[in-house]
Amino acid sequence: MLSAQHRDIVKATVPLLESGGEALTRHFYGTMLAEYPEVRPLFNQAHQASGAQPRALANGILQYARHIDRLDALGPLVGQIVQKHVSLQVLPEQYPIVGSCLLRAIREVLGPDIATDAVIEAWGAAYQQLADLLIGAEEDVYAAAAATPGGWRGARRFEISRKAPESAEITSLYLKPADGGPVMAFQPGQYIGLRLTIDGQEVRRNYSLSAPPNGSTYRISVKREPGGRASNHLHDALGVGATIDLFPPAGEFVLAPGERPLALISGGVGITPTLPMLQAAHEQRRPVTFVHFARNAAVHAFRDWVDDLVARSTQARRFYCHEAVGDAPVDAHGRVSADLLARALPQARDMDAYFVGPAPFMGAVKRLLGELGVPAERMHWEFFGPAAALEG
Repeated sequence: MLSAQHRDIVKATVPLLESGGEALTRHFYGTMLAEYPEVRPLFNQAHQASGAQPRALANGILQYARHIDRLDALGPLVGQIVQKHVSLQVLPEQYPIVGSCLLRAIREVLGPDIATDAVIEAWGAAYQQLADLLIGAEEDVYAAAAATPGGWRGARRFEISRKAPESAEITSLYLKPADGGPVMAFQPGQYIGLRLTIDGQEVRRNYSLSAPPNGSTYRISVKREPGGRASNHLHDALGVGATIDLFPPAGEFVLAPGERPLALISGGVGITPTLPMLQAAHEQRRPVTFVHFARNAAVHAFRDWVDDLVARSTQARRFYCHEAVGDAPVDAHGRVSADLLARALPQARDMDAYFVGPAPFMGAVKRLLGELGVPAERMHWEFFGPAAALEG
């Protein structure tokens, strides 16, 4: 039970987290992944190596400590964590492992003079409060997916029915249930979790669903990342007829209903979740501007599909920008800037803007949209990777 005294102690540790939170979380991950191999599939080792995962956890812990009196002030952070956990199938029995390693890291990094028994007790109670909150919310999502027509709980075996190259870097995989049954619908913008076995080791990853729901199959479109274990395995090792485990669709970056004009802004492989959004806007006859930034024509995926939809629509327009000058005609060249976004977007700024891509790209888009007069409450974004907040 989290007491008022516990809350005071936790809030008093905020300055320590601000100055050394990342060192603490690095120690935490190192201990947990070394001593509890059963939880390794839940963590992307590339994010560990880059420091992205420790930074994200440090930020999340800091936000929790700051708002422990009013968890509603955390805003969408809790929902995002729940959806990520559900997509990877984090289970209640894994929470005690995380909690024990976190408390151990606090003790070992801060030292016994700072991390006193009272501090450890307070953080133990705080962690249990958060764990109970997440476990309850995740169970609600698991149960809802299982009760949905075509839905399921846990892993379900799917077969790769088709592979299609979309660009020099991106390949689409069409996935159908091995049991021959239907699949649950999803909201445009959501992603799905995969469980793979690579060199005898279990690996879990999330990929955006890149085609509108059809009740029978899913499509993911995977960029080949240099050194990426999962992406290279999906590109090279798995052919048509191979099977993989999928977890039910998840994610809160979804197209909200409405009639307000819509802007879909993507960079690189960030185009994938915006494709079902574009289709949905077209079907709703909603005004939509589709803006895509790519390095060059060779890596610009789904251009023909977008062009075809825009040609058939009376409410859709598109704007393409390539960083490099090439043979393919585009609307502009260069990197995202206020001038390019001003040219791409309608003059009326009371729009709903959804943007996704690499973190620096999204940070720039968020800042530039604000400068151009798009209200903050009209901006929606999704991260690749573990980051919990968008700077810029």
